[in-house]
Amino acid sequence: MLLRILFLIGVFWSAELSQALAEWSVSANGTIFYTDDVALFSATRRSGLDGDPSQPVLDVTRTGLGSDMVFEPGFLVSKSITTGLGRTVFSIKPQGFIFAVNPEWSQASIAAEALHSFTPNTALRLRYFTAPDQLLGNSEVRRTEPEVFANERVTSHVGYIRLEQRLSDNWELRVQGRVGKRLYNDAFARRNTTFWTIGPHLFWRVKEHLRLFAGYHYERGLASGRHDFEPEEDNSYVHHFFAAGLDAELLPHLELELDFHYERNNWTSGIVDDERNGQHENIFQGTGRLLYQLTDQTALTLTFQRANRGVNAFQRVDHNTNVGVGVIYRF
Repeated sequence: MLLRILFLIGVFWSAELSQALAEWSVSANGTIFYTDDVALFSATRRSGLDGDPSQPVLDVTRTGLGSDMVFEPGFLVSKSITTGLGRTVFSIKPQGFIFAVNPEWSQASIAAEALHSFTPNTALRLRYFTAPDQLLGNSEVRRTEPEVFANERVTSHVGYIRLEQRLSDNWELRVQGRVGKRLYNDAFARRNTTFWTIGPHLFWRVKEHLRLFAGYHYERGLASGRHDFEPEEDNSYVHHFFAAGLDAELLPHLELELDFHYERNNWTSGIVDDERNGQHENIFQGTGRLLYQLTDQTALTLTFQRANRGVNAFQRVDHNTNVGVGVIYRF
């Protein structure tokens, strides 16, 4: 699927080169993180208005797998084309999480995107995101005696569409929708899930160097295993996601980004013996990032994240803290 998208983008570029204004942009970034829970790191990093906040994690009874150092490399390659129909920016963004002590948790993702501006005030963004063969941990395969466990892996395919409308010089409204599939390895194929998401984002430029934002997502996920003749589990869910934050320029070369997320996962299983029956999960997460512009091409970053996850059926809360130092270079 991704190769087909890249091929179509390449054909479109070739056809437009002779009559369009083309611009290239390339940037690279790398961050070294300390995390205190390898099982929760990727879910914490990807949670956000523009991320994948409903990415599944290992059951909370088996988290707390220890700390690690994680290298997070990323690249952004973009090309803009201006025609009589407006300006379109195509981009490819590969990213990775490379674990030093627990390399089996290392993973990669890639996003392909097209942003078309019809006017200076109205734009449409399309994106395809995939994270293949991601390890979630060692989980119980079936409720049997004796218990049987195996590595649980998932591949995510997510399509995004977002309308971005500037309402005035200081206000912007974005409405985002997603559709996607989570495909698990054979031992957990009953957990394969189809989901859709919709929600508004609102941005307010209070003054030149301060912007506030808030957003909400509603998501419905339906597990394929719910149709089994005698289903053992149903991981279908309703997901509510709230976020608010700010972007501020503290000094001429120093920027601060703050945001807070609250997530509520309500599992909708009606199976009497299902461990998800009647359960819900609350997630509170805060993220702060300082960005210092060292030169026109180079910036340094300092990131801190803290997430608390708790399921009502368990008398515990799982914590995840990530601290990272990084660099961004624009070619």
